[in-house]
Amino acid sequence: MSDLSELTKAMKEKFPRKIKVHPEFREEMSWTVPKDIFLEVMKTLKAESGFDMLLDICSIDNYGEDPRFEVVYELCCLETQQHLRVKVPISEDDAVLPTVVGEWKTANWHEREVYDMMGIKFQGHPDLRRILMWDGYPFFPLRKEFPLEGKETDMPDIAFSRPAPLEGGPFVTSSADLTKDREPRSKAPDIQ
Repeated sequence: MSDLSELTKAMKEKFPRKIKVHPEFREEMSWTVPKDIFLEVMKTLKAESGFDMLLDICSIDNYGEDPRFEVVYELCCLETQQHLRVKVPISEDDAVLPTVVGEWKTANWHEREVYDMMGIKFQGHPDLRRILMWDGYPFFPLRKEFPLEGKETDMPDIAFSRPAPLEGGPFVTSSADLTKDREPRSKAPDIQ
C-alpha cells in the first residue's frame, strides 16, 4: 500500500468494527487490534502490505485497569519508510498472545524479553525462556506491583561478591565527591 490511510481503509473493510485507529502523529499511525484477530492482521501486514521489518515489541502494565496489559508492535515498511504501531490489549487472566516469530525472526528476542519482564506468554514461540533474569526467577520485574527496591531471592550474589570500585566502570564518567553520598557502590571504604 502506498498510503497508510488506504491501508487503514482496506483493513477496516476486511475486519469490520475490529480495528480502532488512533490519530496520526508524526506520520505514524497507531491501531488497537483485538486479540482474536491479532495474528491474522499481522500476517496480512507482512504479506500484503509490505511491513517487512519489526522494529520493536514492548509491553505496558495498566495496573488497576482491565485489560491490564497492552503489547505494542512497531512495524516499518522499508520500501516506503512508513511506520505502523499495532497495540493489542490483553487481560491479566489470559496473558497469552500468538507468536509472530514466523513472520519476523526478530520477534524471537523481543517476545522473550516481554515474557521475562512482564510475564506475558507467546503461544508457539520456539524458545520461550527468560532472556535477562535467571531461570527459575519467580517474579516479573516490570510489573507495577514489583517493588522498586526489588525482592529477596535465594539466588546468591555471585556476580557482585564485593562492591565494585567507582573508577573505570563502563557507566561511571566522574567520581565526584557528591557521588560518595549517593552511589551505593562507594559505601565500602576499604575498596580502592
